[in-house]
Amino acid sequence: MTYAPVTLGTRSRQVSARIDVLLLGVTGLLALTGVVMIYSATKGKLALAGEDPRYFLKRQAVFLVLGLVVMVALSLFDYRRLEQFSTVLYVGIVLALLAVLSPVGSHALGSQRWFALGPLQLQPSEFATLVLIIAIATYCTRRPEGLDFRDLVRLVLMSALPIVLIIKQPDLGTAIVMLVILMVMLAVAGMPGRYLLLLIVGAVVLVIFALNVGLLKHYQIVRLTSFISPEGANQSVTYNVTQAKDAIAHGGIFGQGLFHGAVTNLAYVPEQQTDFIFSAVGEQLGFVGAGVLLLLYGVVAWRVLRTAQLARDTYGRLICSGVFALLVFSVFENVGMNMGIMPVAGIPLPFLSYGGSAMIGFMAAIGLVTSVHMRSVR
Repeated sequence: MTYAPVTLGTRSRQVSARIDVLLLGVTGLLALTGVVMIYSATKGKLALAGEDPRYFLKRQAVFLVLGLVVMVALSLFDYRRLEQFSTVLYVGIVLALLAVLSPVGSHALGSQRWFALGPLQLQPSEFATLVLIIAIATYCTRRPEGLDFRDLVRLVLMSALPIVLIIKQPDLGTAIVMLVILMVMLAVAGMPGRYLLLLIVGAVVLVIFALNVGLLKHYQIVRLTSFISPEGANQSVTYNVTQAKDAIAHGGIFGQGLFHGAVTNLAYVPEQQTDFIFSAVGEQLGFVGAGVLLLLYGVVAWRVLRTAQLARDTYGRLICSGVFALLVFSVFENVGMNMGIMPVAGIPLPFLSYGGSAMIGFMAAIGLVTSVHMRSVR
């Protein structure tokens, strides 16, 4: 028996066929756009303060490089082997969330979410979402006969532990994202509809209970409800949203132009480089630029969903479904928050908001999806 030689061109075509070039290309474009937007939103304020106007630009560029390294590493790693390490990952992230609440953790802006590593800060909650996706996918894959009420209870308890620890930090936004991920993955895993309805009713009851017994702090309640009636809310709570809306409105159809825009350049939106980076896009690039940005997010969501459809096994399909829920809900909530139609929950805009942990976490999510895609194509 003879074999046809594999030429360099054939091998390169085989590799390119296994890689979702569109997903990776659009993800890279979004991340580069984020670096530019962060620079535009911070350079004026830093220059007025006599500091290096490229401070946030340089740091975000470093975070992007680290994120790309993590993404490539996870792409090359066989996602199916994660099932063997899911318990270790789950226990590790729970211990990290416990440690960050101890004196070892770093306290800033009224929250205790980080580990201080020299000039950098590591936020374990940004990685807890991915670990939860892996843990849920592992549990559901090991129940090929189907999920019942006992499985629902176990999955809720398994998810509740990191969620409660994250709420304690407090980081209500990430906790909400994890709850959405749980619901979406259970639906994809085939959890009976009556149990999903029971889970939703239980979540509503829990929220009402938390509001009435004081489990949530007053400012958290105000931030979550102020978008319903902003006129009656305290101005200090709605200030960021008001300024963000003004910036977006000031952009008009085509925007004020890159590095232009009074609201952004004069730093009227506090910490605009993080949760409110979309307002900088709206002011500088206008309705058209913001629409193109959302279209790019739509392409990423489509490719992740497509990979879920192509996955050869339940494990890969569930991982992609969890990543899909993470990305879509994060974009929906963050953009809606900037426009005043969603509560201020502190959820970063994927690939655009400033932050090392967020950038690495979202890049790792794309790496997992790429790993599934590369092993779904013969």
